[in-house]
Amino acid sequence: MGGGLLAFPLYRFVSDKLEWNSLGGPEFSIENVNEAFLSEFFATILLCFTIYALNWQMNFGKYHYWVKQALTAFAIRFLIEVFPTAGPAMNPMLGTAWAIYASGFSEGDNDDLIMKWSSTGTFPKDIEHYFVYWVAPIIGAVMASYMYVLYAGGTFFGTSLPVGPYKGVESASATSSKEKTTKKE
Repeated sequence: MGGGLLAFPLYRFVSDKLEWNSLGGPEFSIENVNEAFLSEFFATILLCFTIYALNWQMNFGKYHYWVKQALTAFAIRFLIEVFPTAGPAMNPMLGTAWAIYASGFSEGDNDDLIMKWSSTGTFPKDIEHYFVYWVAPIIGAVMASYMYVLYAGGTFFGTSLPVGPYKGVESASATSSKEKTTKKE
């Protein structure tokens, strides 16, 4: 959380000095709480799947780190575009740090956002914020982990699942059918 609270003002300063577009962050309309929750939930699941696949299933040789980082950045940008309802943050720190930072702005005379340092640091008071930016990504990450353990095997919170893993099941059946064909010949 501290990193976000330090980074947002720094990025705001840099973007203002370089005359870039104004810095923005994840936000949602209070009327769309359920839709925002589902948006954060599914975006987090897909982000976790991307991370699992790029880190544990794919190998890009000696350029693995660079390819993995580029594909992860692309996936995050894609998820932001596909799930725009809540931002998305896909990380409780991002949603809350932005809300704390953004609470210090007010509209100026020329429609620019002006920082009011006296009110910066206010945690969101509405429970919907925590429902969307904390509960949804946490449940989404746990669900993605469960589904990955079903696929690849392993333990889920220290417990082996009664089903799975499904990874390699198809190739094992294909291998056994090839062996039967070879034996017949």
